[in-house]
Amino acid sequence: MERVTLRIPKQQIEEVEQMVETGEFPNRSEAIRSAVREMLNEQDGEHETRRRAERTWAKV
Repeated sequence: MERVTLRIPKQQIEEVEQMVETGEFPNRSEAIRSAVREMLNEQDGEHETRRRAERTWAKV
């Protein structure tokens, strides 16, 4: 795994900390990894939807 340094607005990191404190995630890193996975999965879904639309035949 590679280390990435990023800057996040204080309010957002406080919200991530809250999720860790309530047990939703074991730590901040896992919360952020989860958000990145979700974003990538969403992008994959959008690309797949576009690919399907491009292959659609007109019904006559």
